[in-house]
Amino acid sequence: MPCTTSRDHVDAMASAGAGHGWVELFPEKCPHAGGPDHFAAYLVNSDGFEAELIATE
Repeated sequence: MPCTTSRDHVDAMASAGAGHGWVELFPEKCPHAGGPDHFAAYLVNSDGFEAELIATE
């Protein structure tokens, strides 16, 4: 379920994810891997689950 998330919140969640086994995908392109107007972090864990954290502000 989507929620309103700021860029600072996306950065904080992505940073916190590292302590819980999540690794950033596309670090060379983040936070604009989806284009110049898109701010997101893409994460993957050791089980292969992927998560996309998107700023909606």
